[in-house]
Amino acid sequence: MHSKTHRHPFTTSAAMLITSGIVVTACSTEEPTPEEPAPTSAEPSATAAAPEDEDQEEVEEAAAVLDQQGISAGNQEAVDAAEEIFAQGGNAVDAAIAAAFAVSVAEPLSSGVGGGGSVIIAEPGQEPVFIDYREVVNSSGDIPSNQIGVPGFVAGMGQLHADYGQLEWAELLAPAIGLGEDGVDVAPYLAERIATGNGPEYLAGNETFNPGGTPLNAGETLVQPELAHTLQQLADQGWQELYTGDLAESLADQIDGVDSQSLENYEVVTDVPVRGDLGDYQVVSAAPALPGAALIQLLQIAEAEGIAEMPAESPEYVDALSRAWNIAEDTIQTQLGDPAFVDVPVEEITDSGVNAEIQATGEDQAPQAAPAAPEDSADPNTTHISVVDEDGITVSMTNTLTDFWGSGEFVDGYFMNNALSRFDTVNSAANQPEPGRRSVTWSNPTMVFDDQDRPVMAIGSPGGIQLINALATVITQWTLHEADLQEAVNTTRYRSDGTLLYAEEGQLSDIQDELNSLGWQIEDWPSTSFGSVQALTIDYENGTITGADDPRRAGTHTVIDH
Repeated sequence: MHSKTHRHPFTTSAAMLITSGIVVTACSTEEPTPEEPAPTSAEPSATAAAPEDEDQEEVEEAAAVLDQQGISAGNQEAVDAAEEIFAQGGNAVDAAIAAAFAVSVAEPLSSGVGGGGSVIIAEPGQEPVFIDYREVVNSSGDIPSNQIGVPGFVAGMGQLHADYGQLEWAELLAPAIGLGEDGVDVAPYLAERIATGNGPEYLAGNETFNPGGTPLNAGETLVQPELAHTLQQLADQGWQELYTGDLAESLADQIDGVDSQSLENYEVVTDVPVRGDLGDYQVVSAAPALPGAALIQLLQIAEAEGIAEMPAESPEYVDALSRAWNIAEDTIQTQLGDPAFVDVPVEEITDSGVNAEIQATGEDQAPQAAPAAPEDSADPNTTHISVVDEDGITVSMTNTLTDFWGSGEFVDGYFMNNALSRFDTVNSAANQPEPGRRSVTWSNPTMVFDDQDRPVMAIGSPGGIQLINALATVITQWTLHEADLQEAVNTTRYRSDGTLLYAEEGQLSDIQDELNSLGWQIEDWPSTSFGSVQALTIDYENGTITGADDPRRAGTHTVIDH
């Protein structure tokens, strides 16, 4: 295993837990004991006995800090799966795992068994934890032509269950298995992706998505018995089945670039999320190689520019946020990398004083040169899940295949990622392939904490490179402008690239002349290209949770009285 002492907040030592041949790397300021830790009051055991005395009952009753549970996900099936788990007594992590498997059935183009992801988990009274189960370079260190990385999604879900779960593993997969067997209604967004983009090429001859050679239409039923069978094997044999069992053998036999040794040696990494000040709040976001630090940098530069005093969709606001993004994007392209292999100056990137100085010295002032040609509006894609339970356990989880349909390679009912393409997309000295290495990409599970160090927002989005700006828009609106969550989610989205400003079609037309005068050229894109924010906010004083539905895709939420 490769490891390196990281700069703050990554000045940590590594401990490894070997589980059925799978290595789990933990980066923590506390040294874990070799024995399995006893469950805390926020992590009750699935086999725990009933309370033995009144004092224990009082402690358990006191743990319920909210009167509600909340779920926000990319589609209704995922929300329903999480709600089902809550009804069975599961906690927020259980619910998020069930939602993640369910969304992989309802949106097989975006995430699943062949992909990876990451999550931030916050428990009351404890420091938040970042867990990275993204795809890695295989043991040879070579990137295969299909750009497939060793998948980490299933190992990540297994580790989350081992560390936090209350219900049995098989119970968490049951909703997804049912969706695969019984079928799901094809959402308009999925139907569009089956028929356009890479869909026709990747799905040619695939009877699941093109029965009789005809692409499934919106409203028709997508039945995936092969995927259901794979999920049932995972439920019966445990998550290790994909890494050391028959599913591992099948995967290694069918997919170039994924070998048995690489599967057996896959590492789930536990680390410390990055933090940075924003107004009266702190933004807590994904650790490198993910761009949480760059998101914080963007927000802090925009705040120093005076964005809190600018109307939300004014030319000044759009200009300030876009120029701040240009700085943050440069950080992503030059400084971020896998911290097990390179030092990442996180403390400097997320320092509000340093970023105020960047704004004051005018480094963010002028739009840079325009690219040679506008980008394609949509390829990269992910899915996000936010969950909060009555005990205040908060989950922000982003899973992905990287691009729509990943590499297009299909095995045992699921699609394989193309995550290693990101070593080429971000081709810096800090982001070069090596065995076991994770690439820089744009997935970015995030939370916002209040001045009492409590999570008050869990947020994330699909959308590739657009998602960082989507998060920045919602976060600035909610924290600095005090907009309600739905209003913040509805705010127009855009993303700069040099002097080009990619924007939701028609949404900036009223201020286009002013933006042109500031040096921006507007390029309209479909709204679906700007992600689908899944967010929940928490009001501890009233014990309530608030969600919002992003109209750009099929995202939805529910809040359950507990």
